[in-house]
Amino acid sequence: MKEDFFKYQAQTSPNPLAMEISHAKGSYIYDKSGKAYLDFVAGVSACTLGHQHPKVNGAIKAQLDKYSHVMVYGEYIQDPAVEFCKILAENIPAPLNKTYLVNSGTEATEGALKLAKRVTGRSQLISCFNAYHGNTMGSMSVMGFEDRKRAFRPLLPDVDFIHFNSVEDLAKITTRTAGIILETIQGGAGFVEPFDGFLTKVRKRCDEVGALMIVDEIQPGFGRTGTLFGFQNYDVVPDVIVMGKGMAGGMPCGAFTASDTHMNLLYDNPKFGHITTFGGHPVIAAASLATLKELVETDIMEQVLEKEKLFRRLLVHPLITEIRGRGLMIAPMTLSSEITNRVILKCQEKGLILFWLLFEGKAIRITPPLTVSEAEIEAGCAMIIAALDEVQKELGL
Repeated sequence: MKEDFFKYQAQTSPNPLAMEISHAKGSYIYDKSGKAYLDFVAGVSACTLGHQHPKVNGAIKAQLDKYSHVMVYGEYIQDPAVEFCKILAENIPAPLNKTYLVNSGTEATEGALKLAKRVTGRSQLISCFNAYHGNTMGSMSVMGFEDRKRAFRPLLPDVDFIHFNSVEDLAKITTRTAGIILETIQGGAGFVEPFDGFLTKVRKRCDEVGALMIVDEIQPGFGRTGTLFGFQNYDVVPDVIVMGKGMAGGMPCGAFTASDTHMNLLYDNPKFGHITTFGGHPVIAAASLATLKELVETDIMEQVLEKEKLFRRLLVHPLITEIRGRGLMIAPMTLSSEITNRVILKCQEKGLILFWLLFEGKAIRITPPLTVSEAEIEAGCAMIIAALDEVQKELGL
């Protein structure tokens, strides 16, 4: 199987981890030798409720027995999609009340960028340096990391960049600007949080010049920071929310949400201003609905901040310089990328799954399922500390 993997399946990096998966359950993934791996990555923040959550699986199976794909998005009334959009609207601030369902986070970004241009009639888009919003051409255009996109130019014109948390740079948002897109917590940059009211200052500047504020909640969204969306921690209401990853409990999904006044502009002048065949797929929508209900009807999100405190209490080591992020989206920072690489690989050998961040080599990604138990956190942190001890000894630090 491994030989066929490399021969027939396209790769995303020169050195994939290439673990042969047997099955997964709860907070664990099992390889074909039967070895259990405690999962502190959750499919890169996608498996919000862990693996094979019974309510998500049950919703998928029940929907499969009713109907699967029946029509392109937006034509037929399909219960799971409608109910999901309604419950979502009830749990976020006005005027954010209409949702367009798509297949992934990058597609949601594309839709949000189009919406900003359609609402304002302007062309300029602004993003942040070290931002990541997806990998399709429009999303790549607002990626703030030139090394990852140089080979694919030309991209969208009229895109400018500011520094995250730089109030001085907000002057770049002008009456030419259709919208600014920014992550509520920068993911690829190393789980960098906004500070000193930065997001509220972005909001104020957008209001002054008539630009749309788009927040990318693809990673922070769906309970990962202790609130349904990350922006709810920072006293701000955006014009558009972009979401994906953890939305459907591990199934492929994305969406963007705005006011009905704004969103309704996409269906006329021209008609089909944004279309998708499989967006809002009833099976995926059923998984999204089950995930959302579990988040808003239980105390899972309330537990997230307590679990963060446990991680921070346990992950104390001379090679860890700080722990960035919020909730169960945290990144211990080591002294060097070499240390981080060694720790991540050693932990996999020990039976713990960690991962890297796109642009910050010193960061160790920790984004476990929100359902991870305190005992599992303690066991995983013990493995991280043991790996750090080994690296410290090997490098003579």
